[in-house]
Amino acid sequence: MLNKNRLRIAMQKSGRLSQESANLLIKCGIKINLQQQQLISFAENMPIDVVKVRDDDIPGLVMDQVVDLGIVGGNVLEEESLKRKMDIDHPLYNIIQKLDFGSCRLSLSIPINQEYLNISSFNNSRIATSYPFLLTRYLKKKNIEFSFFILNGSVEIAPGAGLSDAICDLVSTGATLEANGLKEVEVIYSSSACLVSRIGEISDIKKNLINKLITRIQGVIKARESKYIMLHAPYTKIQSVISLLHGAEHPTISKLAGETKKVAIHMVSSETLFWETMEKLKSLGASSILVLPIEKMME
Repeated sequence: MLNKNRLRIAMQKSGRLSQESANLLIKCGIKINLQQQQLISFAENMPIDVVKVRDDDIPGLVMDQVVDLGIVGGNVLEEESLKRKMDIDHPLYNIIQKLDFGSCRLSLSIPINQEYLNISSFNNSRIATSYPFLLTRYLKKKNIEFSFFILNGSVEIAPGAGLSDAICDLVSTGATLEANGLKEVEVIYSSSACLVSRIGEISDIKKNLINKLITRIQGVIKARESKYIMLHAPYTKIQSVISLLHGAEHPTISKLAGETKKVAIHMVSSETLFWETMEKLKSLGASSILVLPIEKMME
């Protein structure tokens, strides 16, 4: 019998978001074996069940209140929303946290040797896609007449096989397009993974658990965006050093044994430290510069 106080989270069984989703839950301190073959896994230390399904099924499971939360790509979520013809003011889900992985874009692409002027080039085109609703919304706003046919998987082969004039598909690096003689010409939707929750009554136990999970997720994201920096710097250059490290708040400054002109500075910074930044720090007289990753962080 289903325990109504256990939080159910849907995630992608396999695919581009699967491993990142699993890593996120584990970094949030959820002790769960997600490598096993079974489709439902149970956490050892929290009342949490993780359901592993196809990414296309996650929005429906959330909207139909089969699960409480879902980790899903924004593109899949928006496509399902349009499919259900939902009123924008009355969604059947809430996006409760944007995540820092799964970035991609839904784009229109054409054969590499074909000239592209502007969006009107798609007038009267036949377009292969797995996202007909997002494509239709975009081209209707542009007053473009077109036809589409749905092709799930290997969409890139359609123009070369004479099935379409163009494709509308997800792009990450563009390498797959290039390998199939295509070029990206128009981005119609930018996407990344997000954590969504269902609408409806939910127990206080689940509410508290969701709030705890969101705090931990935000901590994981913040930690990934930040670095712990330690260095020695001239006392007179403290403000110049801090100004190079964006996001640094209230650094710890302490004396160095046997040193009167330099201090030790420890800080958390959101600055992505490239070699150029470290070289600028060194030019200010900084030394012993250490940049360390942060595993967990809570503000």
